[in-house]
Amino acid sequence: MYAIFENGSKQYKVCEGDLIKVEKLNAAVGETVQFPVILTADENGIKTGAEVSALKVNCEVVSHGKNKKIIVFKYKAKKNERKKQGHRQPYTEVKVTAIGAKEAKKTEAPAKKAAPKKKAEAADKAAQ
Repeated sequence: MYAIFENGSKQYKVCEGDLIKVEKLNAAVGETVQFPVILTADENGIKTGAEVSALKVNCEVVSHGKNKKIIVFKYKAKKNERKKQGHRQPYTEVKVTAIGAKEAKKTEAPAKKAAPKKKAEAADKAAQ
């Protein structure tokens, strides 16, 4: 079984247990992150759209780092204009732990009862 998910305007094809590098995430090493599924495929066929809207890809953050340096060189002929610049793109390496996990529904905490007003009680005692 494999799934395709999107992160940082890029799509990734993954299977369970894969290690992939995605755009840098704001998550600590060891945390679990979820990505929305675009497509899944297994022995039963391919599912997309509304069929996979509730499914998620669960991943564990393994490490953070920077890719190999690339050189950006801008040059304009006959103008003696040159600009050399380097760039290292940050990334987060994640390990796919589960595909097709249902999205955890957020349950609302029960409403707290309002505490009794102490000023009103104190005023009643003072009046007596």
